[in-house]
Amino acid sequence: MNAETQRVTPAPGPVPQGSVARRLLVPGGILAAVAGAFVYVGAVDPNEPGHYPACPLLQYAGVYCPGCGGLRSAHAVAHGDLVAALGANAVAVVGYLVFAVVWTVWVIRTVQGRPLRIDPRPSVLWGLGALLLVFTVVRNLPFGGWLHP
Repeated sequence: MNAETQRVTPAPGPVPQGSVARRLLVPGGILAAVAGAFVYVGAVDPNEPGHYPACPLLQYAGVYCPGCGGLRSAHAVAHGDLVAALGANAVAVVGYLVFAVVWTVWVIRTVQGRPLRIDPRPSVLWGLGALLLVFTVVRNLPFGGWLHP
């Protein structure tokens, strides 16, 4: 057997508490930053003009980008209004959910002492890109008005 085909797996057993707490510092810091952003957006209403800069694409070209309405969506999520959040930007709400799932998996794997490995196939990345493109195009067409923020 050569070194490439041989894998060494750690023996199962208890992981020292200090090392678990230390490994959880980065996921905890990421969660704190995201929670802080949601608290801020929940407190400073993006529906009131003057608090946040306008989307440059919308301001100069009159076109909604895939992120337009994301702050209003985050504000609605922070206030527990899922219907308003979906109306402001459904893709952002899906993104919040994906973040929550990936972060949870990350924490579980960190506690178990295993790395988080996200390695999507190119077809998945192309599919996500196509989905965002379709979302962006449809929300800018006359019949896509229900996707406007």
